[in-house]
Amino acid sequence: MKKRLIRTAAALMAAVLLLPCRAQAVSAQKAILMDAETGRVIYEKDAYSRSLIASTTKIMTALVVCEQCNVLDRMRIPKEAVGIEGSSMYLKEGEVLTIQELLYGLMLHSGNDAAVALAIYCGGTVEGFVQLMNDKAYRLGLTGTNFENPNGLDGPQHYSTARDLAVLTAYAMQNPIFAQTVSTKTVRVGERSLQNHNKLLWRVDGADGVKTGYTKAAGRILVSSARRDGRRLICVTINDGNDWADHQLLLEDGFGRYENKTIVKAGDVLGQRAVVGGDAETVQLVAAEDFSFALTQQEQPQILLSGAEFDYAPVVQGGEAGYAYVLLEEKPIGKVRLVYGQTVEQIKEQEKKPFWKRLLGGAL
Repeated sequence: MKKRLIRTAAALMAAVLLLPCRAQAVSAQKAILMDAETGRVIYEKDAYSRSLIASTTKIMTALVVCEQCNVLDRMRIPKEAVGIEGSSMYLKEGEVLTIQELLYGLMLHSGNDAAVALAIYCGGTVEGFVQLMNDKAYRLGLTGTNFENPNGLDGPQHYSTARDLAVLTAYAMQNPIFAQTVSTKTVRVGERSLQNHNKLLWRVDGADGVKTGYTKAAGRILVSSARRDGRRLICVTINDGNDWADHQLLLEDGFGRYENKTIVKAGDVLGQRAVVGGDAETVQLVAAEDFSFALTQQEQPQILLSGAEFDYAPVVQGGEAGYAYVLLEEKPIGKVRLVYGQTVEQIKEQEKKPFWKRLLGGAL
């Protein structure tokens, strides 16, 4: 599972295509709209430059906890996690909560105290946990990201980019505990009633996360996710005074103009390859898997076969035959595994006809 998630994250880091968006401009200083499955960038505005990211930091905090801790475990709140600057779920020293309850306080109520408590539980110390955060960022290829703390308080070496936040979120939403947490609208934690600060959960069809953020220096930051018809879009805006409206506009545009289309179906014959020394001169190359991609009505992908120009017999039906690459505007958007469509046996030397007989079809 972890290997598959890492591969997905790596794929997302590869810039696939950047397409014009109907949203001519948004109020955000920096923004991105990304297809979570393919990494396709639908809209981008200065998405690679570093910025303060405030409480959207907690996306990484929650992800590391979800991956490394049992959320059913209980912890006693230490005094180090009480009275933390900024937004809070008002933890009390000595009270006992589950890790899941603290995750709710972290992601719904943006509790900086919950971030410190989770960091101490998961990393031993806040500093140890921050190292885990940066290690994870490195493994995901988030080259524009560095963390100083688990809650997002401003710091000179605490930053990320719109692109990195989108990649991180697309990866994190594959974790079922993380996804369930950030999609929760309201929950009770002891005597506390927590309501998610993310207004999009009520305003946008299919919205299922993720995190708000604000400091005076960073401005308003919002990371959102929405899923419709098997597609998930991730939207990030940084320093955006009109973020709720901008996210609605970008998400509706992304879902409205693009539709998942099956480009290749398993079993489709995508071409053929010459066979040398066999009882047939060619063998069919068959798709071993489906391939779908979100396209506009006007876009027409092409298929490019890869590999050798010929194979030596024998080849066995169902055997690996290389890949077919799917191109859009001459840029690769994916690849499909190929198998041989039939078996071609090797002709023994004594069975081979002389060249002139093969040329004349055996006629005298």
